[in-house]
Amino acid sequence: MTNFISVNDVDNINALVQQALKYKANPFADRSLGTGKRIGLLFLNPSLRTRLSTQVAAANLGMEAIVFNVDKEGWALEFAEGAIMNGTTVEHIKDAAPVLGQYFDILCVRTFPSLQNREEDYAETVISQFIKYAGVPIVSLESATLHPLQSLTDIITIKEHMLLVSPPAGGGEGPKPKIVLTWAPHVKALPQCVANSFAQWVGSWGEADFVITHPKGYELDESYTKNATIITNQDEALKNADYVYVKNWSSYKDYGKIITSDKDWMLTHKKLALTNEAKVMHCLPVRRNVEMSDEVLDSNNSLVTQQAGNRVWAAQAVLSEILKSI
Repeated sequence: MTNFISVNDVDNINALVQQALKYKANPFADRSLGTGKRIGLLFLNPSLRTRLSTQVAAANLGMEAIVFNVDKEGWALEFAEGAIMNGTTVEHIKDAAPVLGQYFDILCVRTFPSLQNREEDYAETVISQFIKYAGVPIVSLESATLHPLQSLTDIITIKEHMLLVSPPAGGGEGPKPKIVLTWAPHVKALPQCVANSFAQWVGSWGEADFVITHPKGYELDESYTKNATIITNQDEALKNADYVYVKNWSSYKDYGKIITSDKDWMLTHKKLALTNEAKVMHCLPVRRNVEMSDEVLDSNNSLVTQQAGNRVWAAQAVLSEILKSI
């Protein structure tokens, strides 16, 4: 693995999931793998789980991790080619990235979309410029359109639960679970990153019946949802679901806009009764009693805390693959 930007950088999803679960069982199995290696975690936007889980994962592999909050502690970076830098930006990525590539063996970058210009956001300029100029492997800690470490974590969590409740007999595979990604209301406009990424990973994984449900106007980029069934009736979509992933996103077509804030789309115990005693997931942070009710989040149906804990093992599996290639 050279970079980790999307599911397209992964040769075998199940093999990566199994590696993550092995690390969960034995966190220090490869403690010497990263000895003498340094990882830089660059944040152009805030983070909690992504930052801490990646630091823990790097430490488990023997790496030294250095965190730099670019948005608060560094110069304002310019990413445009041919820019005349007579405005607020101070340093061009052409100058910054090669230097960072000399300081670190792996660079991890987190950035968010502006939600103002779809073409600019979906061009993924920030991540692509780091890849172009840094000269070392780049790991996305979330970008303008995708959140691959979160999505790998989600697959790990689903697979872990599937093995717990129904281990395959004689090495065979059980029936495909029904996974539903459902839009939820929120108090502000959020990017499509997590939803795009989850759809891309589940679709590429190919081991689930995958449904996406949202109100009309919240259709995602079809390049990410081509392997999903799209239903705009949430109750219908939730029927017989085994896993329900709750997430808000703003409009892709009417870019960055809130089309509706329909409170009826909040996941409640009543809606959960339509499912096959489904386990519930969310990437966190979650707006309680807006996206999901307390009764669901605090119930035995919730995998949210387990899911967040698995962020460490997802990051550790990815970093180990990259370390083996450098």
